[in-house]
Amino acid sequence: MARANGILDAVLNNVERVIVGKRQEVELALIALVCQGHVLIEDVPGVGKTVLAKSLARSIGCTFKRIQFTPDLLPSDVTGVSIYNQKTGEFEFRPGPVIAQIVLADEINRATPKTQASLLEAMEERQVTVDGTTYLLPQPFMVLATQNPIEYEGTFPLPEAQLDRFMMRIRLGYPRREEEVTILDRQQYAHPVEALEQVASAEDLLRAQREVRHVHVAPELRQYIVDITAASRQHPDVYLGASPRGSLALFRAVQARALLRGRDYAIPDDVKALVEPTLAHRLIVNPSARVKGVTSSAVLADILRTLPVPGSRILA
Repeated sequence: MARANGILDAVLNNVERVIVGKRQEVELALIALVCQGHVLIEDVPGVGKTVLAKSLARSIGCTFKRIQFTPDLLPSDVTGVSIYNQKTGEFEFRPGPVIAQIVLADEINRATPKTQASLLEAMEERQVTVDGTTYLLPQPFMVLATQNPIEYEGTFPLPEAQLDRFMMRIRLGYPRREEEVTILDRQQYAHPVEALEQVASAEDLLRAQREVRHVHVAPELRQYIVDITAASRQHPDVYLGASPRGSLALFRAVQARALLRGRDYAIPDDVKALVEPTLAHRLIVNPSARVKGVTSSAVLADILRTLPVPGSRILA
């Protein structure tokens, strides 16, 4: 596991050469990548969402495609289309931009629900079906989708079924004053992402994806994860709690965070650090609670305060 930890640390440090002052957010995206998950980046324009996706792809030598979602985008513009070749007399498949290893779905909530749904098969099954023929997606495969949480005019909110397929929801936020000055300095002559070097290979990442499954999560810690998701379903301010897919996402993310920290075992701090990014977007708060300003993040914070944390026996 030491080799996998070294690879992930190298990728993390490499991406930080471009994304300034957002180590925790970059780490979360890397955790999702190691867990074969997908990320929804919800933030205002201009904070580095596209650059984060491109930097991850360059760091591990993966193919990168960007899809700009608009109301007139068709499902075939995402998955690809079969075109009749008059010379051969056969239909030829022209792959869409989703057939890449790192895919950026920019402003995903601007596309119609039908086009949004064209991503579901790719995200869950890692394949696309066009005209009855199934095409496997390259490995590794990850979707980083972005949406603007401020501007809702002309948008189509993601349904809960699609939100649940994102392993994490993260926010980059504005940089601090000194970090923004650093950004200006680094981009005076050229964008640093253009000079970003590859520090790992896709094969290295696939190896890390296999090794992360061997990180030990004690039975008490597994019960702690299930207790958190169960409490989200019973909380008085919640209309719909986290699904078993949420429990599994938290479990996998905990394993990856431990590996990134150089450990072959998970601890309660791993769980507490990942509850909000992995579960908050899966909860639906009651309308009455929403009027009072209650958010899903606040609900999860309340659950973590009330649930007992497993003791030191989890390391046994």
